[in-house]
Amino acid sequence: MAEAPRTPLRILVSNDDGIHAPGLKILTAIARSLSSDVWVVAPETEQSGASHSLTLTEPLRIRQVQRRRFAVGGTPTDCVMLAIEEIIRGRRPDLVLSGVNRGANLAEDVTYSGTIAAAMEGTLLGVPAIALSQAFGVKRGGDKVPWDCATNHGAAVIGRLIATGWPRDVLININFPDCPADQVTGVEVTAQGRRDASSLAIDGRVDARGNAYYWLGFQRERSNPPPGSDLAAIYRGAISVTPLHLDLTHGPTIDPLRRALSTP
Repeated sequence: MAEAPRTPLRILVSNDDGIHAPGLKILTAIARSLSSDVWVVAPETEQSGASHSLTLTEPLRIRQVQRRRFAVGGTPTDCVMLAIEEIIRGRRPDLVLSGVNRGANLAEDVTYSGTIAAAMEGTLLGVPAIALSQAFGVKRGGDKVPWDCATNHGAAVIGRLIATGWPRDVLININFPDCPADQVTGVEVTAQGRRDASSLAIDGRVDARGNAYYWLGFQRERSNPPPGSDLAAIYRGAISVTPLHLDLTHGPTIDPLRRALSTP
């Protein structure tokens, strides 16, 4: 007796760079190399730095761009929530892919990143999720993004992760190094790093009416990270794969606080 055909993996693709971002096009192609059942639900406009924010004070509008491709006038979290609970009917996604972000999401970046937040929302809703980001300007400077790195390595890394699996309350953060695809030194499983100096840049200006305004940004500066961290892997030209846990509780601090705050 012939085996029944397998149901293809249902993949939801989102991002924080917006529906027209080049990284979204790349990730959609990667997803389609893994499955014929791919849905794209992404922000109408760029939402970089939106973190895990929800739109609660104004209505959300959904625009269908093509078959299984939608733009949402909201944040990455809005997109994933609406995709899973409203847009995709019949069967929930089996996997959420977020990215490919233009720029790395390393160390403290994960607390600001809308790319990470989209994957986090998928995880909270019970769907395994992976965030993907492409570093640039780390080794060579400038604004040229080596998209071929993510393009050529993304499907293989995702495929190996799917085959391996990971806990339900964990999301996977992948960062591709700032180098051509053929110069990648390997894949490293890493811990979230921490930069040894703030890279925040505040550019203060004055408009035509004499009112002050500011641009916030981050300088792409190299630090001296410890071995085993996401930063160290990217500096060595490796693909960084970091499992991030939803539970932010710091266990060792619980008992000291309980003793300090207990009623005499």
